[in-house]
Amino acid sequence: MLSWIAALLTGILTAHLAQRLCFPYFWKDALYLMKVIRYGARLEIYKRTSLIVTIVDRFVQQAQRFPEKPFVIFEGVTYTYGDLEARSNRVARLFQDTVKKGDTVALLMNNEPDFISVWFGFCKLGCALAFLNTNIKSRSLLHCFNCCGAKQLVVGADLLDNLEDILPSLQEDNITVWSLGHGNSHPGVHSLLDKIEKSSQEPIAAKRRSISCLKTPTLYIFTSGTTGLPKAAVITHLQSLKAAGGFWAYGGTEKDVIYTPLPLYHSAASLVGIGGTIELGATCILKKKFSASQFWNDCRKYNVTIFQYIGELCRYLCNQPMGENEKDHKVHMGVGNGLRQDVWREFLQRFGEIRMCEIYGSTEGNLCFMNHIGKIGAVGRSNFFYKLIFKYDLVKYDLLRDEPVRDHNGFCQRVQKGETGLLLSKICSQSPFFGYAGSKQLTEKKILRDVFVKGDAYFNTGDLMAEDED
Repeated sequence: MLSWIAALLTGILTAHLAQRLCFPYFWKDALYLMKVIRYGARLEIYKRTSLIVTIVDRFVQQAQRFPEKPFVIFEGVTYTYGDLEARSNRVARLFQDTVKKGDTVALLMNNEPDFISVWFGFCKLGCALAFLNTNIKSRSLLHCFNCCGAKQLVVGADLLDNLEDILPSLQEDNITVWSLGHGNSHPGVHSLLDKIEKSSQEPIAAKRRSISCLKTPTLYIFTSGTTGLPKAAVITHLQSLKAAGGFWAYGGTEKDVIYTPLPLYHSAASLVGIGGTIELGATCILKKKFSASQFWNDCRKYNVTIFQYIGELCRYLCNQPMGENEKDHKVHMGVGNGLRQDVWREFLQRFGEIRMCEIYGSTEGNLCFMNHIGKIGAVGRSNFFYKLIFKYDLVKYDLLRDEPVRDHNGFCQRVQKGETGLLLSKICSQSPFFGYAGSKQLTEKKILRDVFVKGDAYFNTGDLMAEDED
């Protein structure tokens, strides 16, 4: 009996050592994939039963669950889930007879709580929202209206001057402009704040916002327009629900306090940040604009546990003068993308063992990678099982011709492990690509056809990548 037990323990120990040596990420992968499958199963149930719970539905649920819990803290003022539920109801009541279900409403605002109130208020009426980039003006701004077909525009009081040269054109196109201010400082612009405050906060019937298909557009999020006119990426309820699961997939809970210094008109702050906060039932510290000098003081003041970053944000923090209490904070996680390997190492060295969670994915793309193992310098983690669910490939790319290399049969060629290639993601029912509003031509430009066999179609990410041994 003792020899049998000894043999069993030896076998278990041998298997454990073999797993640690040959499959070091096995348990991390298993836990992450279980979460992905669990979340995916929820979306599949929505598809099959048409009982779809959208981000706004989830918000209403959380507001009913704990109305007094802080949802957004902005410039020192706390707005509870109940506060923003009531405020968004006022917006919905005000416009219930002005807009129809399926209409698009444009939003030109900097970060503030009423961005969310207006967003959710119109969603409660079954409208889609077009989030306009606050850095674009004039001709580019007019182009955005042509793309999404909006006939109502809500603009922040501090951005009204951005419209001065295009107001006549907007009025010619019968676009009604509402300013989130009290007075009428511009002719033809309607004040909104006074009307919201007089409006009823009684909720609109849920049937008004209900949808029967996850692929119904809910947002239009615009590119910056650095390489031409801005493109309106179509964001469906399916995409917004997927993005809202980001913090949860990385282990976030309702006890977390999330710091969002990114602009809400981008998907990182709105879909991952606000959507993710709602999914957890957590609290969001919303910053009007990122400030490197105020960042850690804010984190200490509000007991921040998770922060969002993008691009060079972490490098800006590393470039700040050294302080005495740089590791004196409760931040345990950063979620974002674009963190360079050298900055990553310096950031951890200076500010402590913070788990940096990279997410790879474009606003309009149909593929997402998450670096759930925390490997420094990697944009994401993939494995055999992940590839069974999400079909992607790295193909040979000719840098001089700026196009994928094709063989004598006209098909693309996969690269070897460790070799750099163009990342392509297969377009299928599991990973649909919804393209851009207002231009089939722009949508078609992002699709590569006849990649490996005749008739297949892949989303062209435009990104060159390599897969290492992990």
